[in-house]
Amino acid sequence: MTHHTLPRNLHPETLAVREAVERSQWGEHSEALYLTSSFVQPDCATAARRFANEEAGYTYSRTANPTVASFEQRLAAMEGTECAVGTSTGMGAILLMALTVLKAGDHVVCSQSMFGSTIRLLGGEMVRFGIETSFVAQTDVAAWKAAIRPNTRLLFAETPTNPLTDLCDIEALAGLAHAHGALLAVDNSFASPVLQRPARFGADLIIHSGTKLLDGQGRTMGGAVCGSTAVVDKIMGTFLRSGGLNIAPFNAWVMLKGMETLALRVRAQSAAALELAHWLEAHPNVTRVYYPGLESHPQHALAMRQQNGMGGPVLSFDVLGEGAEQLRANAFHVADSTRVCSITANLGDVKTTITHPASTSHGRLSEDQRRAAGIGQGLLRISVGLEHLDDLKADLSRGLDTLS
Repeated sequence: MTHHTLPRNLHPETLAVREAVERSQWGEHSEALYLTSSFVQPDCATAARRFANEEAGYTYSRTANPTVASFEQRLAAMEGTECAVGTSTGMGAILLMALTVLKAGDHVVCSQSMFGSTIRLLGGEMVRFGIETSFVAQTDVAAWKAAIRPNTRLLFAETPTNPLTDLCDIEALAGLAHAHGALLAVDNSFASPVLQRPARFGADLIIHSGTKLLDGQGRTMGGAVCGSTAVVDKIMGTFLRSGGLNIAPFNAWVMLKGMETLALRVRAQSAAALELAHWLEAHPNVTRVYYPGLESHPQHALAMRQQNGMGGPVLSFDVLGEGAEQLRANAFHVADSTRVCSITANLGDVKTTITHPASTSHGRLSEDQRRAAGIGQGLLRISVGLEHLDDLKADLSRGLDTLS
């Protein structure tokens, strides 16, 4: 295969379509999809060298695959990191991180506003392996500092958070982590490298659920961890191949194609989300809107500085109501009244989605955990797609205007 070296300092939009386009002898313009479990070797001596990692070459798709390598190289270039490894899902990426940078007796400080599955993994499953996690308020840097112990090895945040769009100051948390000999990991699934590149602010590891914005059309599962060669490739890459957490070549290829339109989609979705957030904020049956692009958001200034001046495609809002039972009923009514929006917990899709976090993405958390994260029964989350905005407003009005 041939691969021409690109000029340095290209913009992310160019990297999204030009980085890691390796061509076979046939000269295909689109990235080739290598659907093969193994690779034929020219002779036994070459096979021996390649299996011993003495010579570059592909042997088995669990250890390396050209399509997966292209996905990893492109994402790393867009994030501005030395390398990346693709995983089967976004949660697989978090599991890979936990099992490679942590050991029994280590301690993690994590945002209490993380995705529900992340909280269950770190706060529940990892306890069996002797790894303890303290959960703190996302926006309170002092709380993060107070939670650090001598055995703290990792600080982990998601920014913006799911579903309340709280931000963390990446640069501040990076300084805090490094001062105490820990790593900072940032889940960048909600923003993508179009909005923010956490490595620029000092983050050591960047997590992606590629199922969301990277794919962008709700077609497949996948994830990734981006970071330094020393940590991500040499440590995580070895475990990834031994443990079989790899992304499938087909899924990597789908995300490669999705990333080509990532910037266009995210910017259009962010612009639509901002207008929809203003509209919701003015609706009499909406009590609060959570969106970093709004000036009413408590971290609006940080969002404009850290997220390239955009709020992103995801927003949440509280509907009017008294008491948990009525709030839940009103939220269900608004969502069930939609005909354009899809009632599904996925996000980052070109199709607008709406979900009730308290009963879906965060439904398995305890009421105390949901309360700590600020997730009430009247909360709805919207991931804005590419439909006409007037149609989305009319779709939400059908339920909002008829609340009792």
